[in-house]
Amino acid sequence: MRTTILWLLCPILSSAAPQLKPAHALAVGTSATLDGVRLDMIAAKPSVAEVVLAAIPRDGWTVTCDSSQPGNDCSNAIDDNSDTFWLTDSGAPLPHSIVVDMKTTRIVGNITIQPRQDNTPNGHIGEHQVFLSEDGENWGSPIAIGTYLDDANLKTTIFTPANARYVKVTSLSEAGGRDSSMSLAELNVYEGTALPPSPATAGSWGLTIDFPVIPVSAAIEWSSGRLLVWSSFSPSNFVGDSGHQTSTAIYDPATQLVSARTITNTNHDMFCEGLSMDAEGRIVAVGGNSDYGTSIYDSTSDSWTAGGDLKIPRGYQSQATLSDGRLFTIGASWSGGSSTDTPKNGEIYDTATNTWTALPGCPVTPMLTSDPEDKSLGHIYRGDNHGWLFGWKDGSVFQAGPAVAMNWYGTDGTGSQSAAGSRASDTDSMCGNAIMYDAVAGSILTLGGAPNYVNSYSTANAHIITLSDPNVPPTVTTLPSMAFPRAFHNSIILPNGQVFITGGQHLAIGFTDQTPQLIPELFDPTTQSFTQMAPLSIPRNYHSTGLLLPDATVFNGGGGLCGDCAANHFDAQIYSPAYLFNPDGSAATRPMIESLSAAELAPGASLTVQTSGPEVTAFALVRLSSTTHTVNTDQRRIALERGEGGTVTLPADPGVALPGYWYLFALAEGGVPSLAKFVKVTTG
Repeated sequence: MRTTILWLLCPILSSAAPQLKPAHALAVGTSATLDGVRLDMIAAKPSVAEVVLAAIPRDGWTVTCDSSQPGNDCSNAIDDNSDTFWLTDSGAPLPHSIVVDMKTTRIVGNITIQPRQDNTPNGHIGEHQVFLSEDGENWGSPIAIGTYLDDANLKTTIFTPANARYVKVTSLSEAGGRDSSMSLAELNVYEGTALPPSPATAGSWGLTIDFPVIPVSAAIEWSSGRLLVWSSFSPSNFVGDSGHQTSTAIYDPATQLVSARTITNTNHDMFCEGLSMDAEGRIVAVGGNSDYGTSIYDSTSDSWTAGGDLKIPRGYQSQATLSDGRLFTIGASWSGGSSTDTPKNGEIYDTATNTWTALPGCPVTPMLTSDPEDKSLGHIYRGDNHGWLFGWKDGSVFQAGPAVAMNWYGTDGTGSQSAAGSRASDTDSMCGNAIMYDAVAGSILTLGGAPNYVNSYSTANAHIITLSDPNVPPTVTTLPSMAFPRAFHNSIILPNGQVFITGGQHLAIGFTDQTPQLIPELFDPTTQSFTQMAPLSIPRNYHSTGLLLPDATVFNGGGGLCGDCAANHFDAQIYSPAYLFNPDGSAATRPMIESLSAAELAPGASLTVQTSGPEVTAFALVRLSSTTHTVNTDQRRIALERGEGGTVTLPADPGVALPGYWYLFALAEGGVPSLAKFVKVTTG
């Protein structure tokens, strides 16, 4: 049997309207109207980076397992019959493993697991590990880990291509906790593309993490370094009766375990929320499917609590933490009615009192894009989505995009607004990225995006915006373009000041793997140039996420959330930048931060850092961050000079050194980073 996964032919929806019902699909080149929303299906130009994976024929394969019941032998897992299945012996303790021998070494790129199809869930694989081997004895570290969703749908685990003759799947838990069994109906192994390039120059994609939810939103827990992700009321869908709950999961890098939890106590479906981390490092999710709600996650207690309701219902907004610790949000007509009827002007959140206050002096109109979908609908729906917001000096907010027009917003009293000029000759750049890679210099890098939210070709445009004081128009520098046009991509600040740009697609259409950009790029602010990095194995388009982890690697995951569509990606991969490798590809020796004179300090204060290992040439602060729908207003970097005795001094302005938790990295020659220590910057 030969099976092909073709990532170019899945259904595509042009509008992510909250009224849509699941499982509606249209043929390419057609259109229809559903609940008053027009859905256009247009043909996409093929990308140079198209991925076709074929199942390896199982002729002559053999399989072994640790346990099986009579009649449910492990050979059933490769018999091309989904009506039969392998099931471990009753009472046999976990973990359980199954090993296939393909008889010859191949380049392997992914596996699929078909759970048993007899309407009995016992034995569904939960926590698991996937190993590859060329000799069946030396397995090394797992190439993939995680937890599968507890259902009978096909499970796909994609990983960086590698040579293997043997594939082993180990189940560490039964998905529903019902017993200690493991079962599966069919196990297929798929051909991989070419082996990856040398990590010394291109970096390296490593561990795949399978989640029981699609990681549409993600944030870092400062107290543990764990990664919190969530989708919507459902692990795989955002439309329907939400029940005002959110499906979440936590990945612990220390244990490599993934746990799931459904949040019901805040009565909030957090999909398409505004998102930022407050001055105490709490994760604050606002609006979305539940358009008035506020939910706050405290990592020290591992708990969610409800905050105050918005004054204006909204979803698809951006939200930024300010120099005084308050939170500002604006825009978002995707949920809660149109800004045409109730303008989605700014409002401010006081986390101490849990109250939102409207700012009528912060109008949304100056930051609107010119999206034709708004014109066809007769009201604002797309034009006020996903603002590029940056908290700055004196409680101000700078809006850098995605509209060509830029603006300053003030948050005192009832608020204020002043125009800040245009982003040079750029187009509207919806679902592009904006990253404050040098907060001391006020430097913001903008990348890509598309003129319209959907049915629009993205650009490769790149600019640097340099801020000075509030209400002063910034300078805008046009850079040479990226190698690839991108929308729905993610851009992550690295400890050395470079920016890693991953994923996205050429033609901006939600819920499809069409036209993926599988080759990441690295922006070097010193040369102001882009370099291509090791290719992705998995498309990361609409609803993908990307964050810097405490060990200076990058998390990149998600995509989809469209019911049973082929664009759903319940997974992530970890990217190790080239600074973690020697010229021969071996692991670089990293400096270590042994101790800090303080873990909490005010802007302008000094900190003494004791290190060991390679000589440290500099330090850097990178703010912990949260992201959803290409928006990450939290992340920014501060370069710190190494003073006498390892002393560093923070910038004195809290608009530069925003309150909250930051990673502190020590950097050796070549920008090799230490593991991060967590430092809290107070409001002063």
